[in-house]
Amino acid sequence: MINTVKRRELIIDQLCREGTVRVEQLSSQFAVSTVTIRSDLRHLEKSGCAVRAYGGAMLNKQFAFDRPLQDKGRINRDVKFAIACAAAALVNDGDAIILDSGSTTSQMATQLAGKKDLVVMTNALNIAFELASNEQVDLMVVGGSVRRKSWSLYGPAAEQHIRQYRFDKFFLGVDGFDLVGGITTPDPGEAQLNRAMCEVAREVIAVVDASKFGRSSFCMIREIGQIHRLVTDSRIPANYLHALQNLGVQVIIADQ
Repeated sequence: MINTVKRRELIIDQLCREGTVRVEQLSSQFAVSTVTIRSDLRHLEKSGCAVRAYGGAMLNKQFAFDRPLQDKGRINRDVKFAIACAAAALVNDGDAIILDSGSTTSQMATQLAGKKDLVVMTNALNIAFELASNEQVDLMVVGGSVRRKSWSLYGPAAEQHIRQYRFDKFFLGVDGFDLVGGITTPDPGEAQLNRAMCEVAREVIAVVDASKFGRSSFCMIREIGQIHRLVTDSRIPANYLHALQNLGVQVIIADQ
C-alpha cells in the first residue's frame, strides 16, 4: 500500500508526463476508491499544480514543479547558456560571489575561466566540482543536508555558515517568477537558504529564462522589486519588462 503523500507525488509525476489523469484509471492503478482519488485531486488543485476537469484533472502549466536538475538542464539549454554567459560577464576580478544551485547557474561555472582572484561560495555540488580545479577561485561550499533532485545543500548549518560572510553579488536561480507571487521555489529548505543568501549579498542578480515568468510555487524567496538585476532572454513579456524597469530593476537581455 502507498501512503497518501507518496500517492499524490506519483499523481503529480503522471500529470507532468501525460498532462491529464483520469479518476477511474488512478483508482485502479493505486487500488483505492474513486472517492479517495477525487480527494487527492482536490488537494492538488488547492495546491495549484492541477486543474480539475470532468472525470479527472489537467496539469496547471503555470505552476513551478520541483524537477530533477538533469531534466531542467535539457530545457531551453541554448537560452540558458546565453543567460549564463551574460551573467558571468557581470563578475569582476576580485569579486566575492554566491552561485545558487540550478541549471542556469551551473553553466555559469565554466564561464568564470579567465576571471582572477575570485571568492565563490555555492550550495551546489556540481558547481563545486566544476570550480574545484580553477586555481583563480577560492572555493567555499556550505555544509548541510543534500537535496538529490537539485544536487544542492541546505539546512540550518548551511544558513549559519553563510551568515558569517559578506559578498559582492549573489546569482539566484529560480523556479517561478511572477509579478504578484514574487520569486518562488518548491522546496522550503532551499527557499530559507536563498533568503539568507540575499541578506549577505550587496547585489542580488536573478538568472531566469522566460519559461519561468508567470509561474509560482509553494515557497517565497523574495519580491521581484527586491532584486537589483535580472538576466533573462528576449521572450520576456512586455508587461514584465515594464514592471521591473518601473521598480528600478535593471533587465539584461542575454540573447540580443
